[in-house]
Amino acid sequence: MAEPMRIQRALARAGVASRRKADELVAAGRVTVNGIVAQTGQVVDLSRDTVLVDGERLPAPAAYTWLVLHKPVGYLTTRDDPEGRRTVFDLVPDVPGLTYVGRLDFMTEGVLLLTTDGAAAHGLTHPSREVERTYVATVRGNAPAAAARAMRGLELEDGWAQATRAEARQVGDRRWELELVVTEGRTREIRRICEALDLVVERLVRTQFGPIRLGALAPGEHRPLSGRERDLVQALLRVREPRPRS
Repeated sequence: MAEPMRIQRALARAGVASRRKADELVAAGRVTVNGIVAQTGQVVDLSRDTVLVDGERLPAPAAYTWLVLHKPVGYLTTRDDPEGRRTVFDLVPDVPGLTYVGRLDFMTEGVLLLTTDGAAAHGLTHPSREVERTYVATVRGNAPAAAARAMRGLELEDGWAQATRAEARQVGDRRWELELVVTEGRTREIRRICEALDLVVERLVRTQFGPIRLGALAPGEHRPLSGRERDLVQALLRVREPRPRS
């Protein structure tokens, strides 16, 4: 079923033009809605409205693509790299408009969502929504003390950082798994927290993003989101409206 959306977004989703070009089409009077020249920012519902571009009817947009990838170490979270290094888009189908939902750095692996729904991607990564990200770091150092400190919070160079949950589990001689849950996706935040707490990180995995878990997905593998997972993502977007920052 179609959803109400701004006219520019409808044109972009239907593959007629980019958002910027769609603005130009509307401004030039080349788009009509139910026989009336469209206005910039006008909301349309393609299940009820007849939208024409230069007299041709706009096709209904395809359903959004949603994928979860187990990003491996050694891949960049970017569409293209000037140096020719491998990117996450080398691991997934070539779907027009596919974008990632939050970055993972070069040496971090784990859950990476990709979607053709750009508005949802922006919403899920907006800091005010406080979507939880769960990371498990294999570290050397005093992980129990670090977990307690992370819960109290600490100052990083770009502001205050605080975990909503933190747990240390010993996995060997002086080696620990430190599980941290944070609600912002700042650049290399977990690595910088560990560094500030005198921990040496041997491996870092994001095991969950919002309601989406890594599970048994192997590094480099991807899968589509299940219907239930899509519903959980959409519910998250509906319920957690961005709050203005004080």
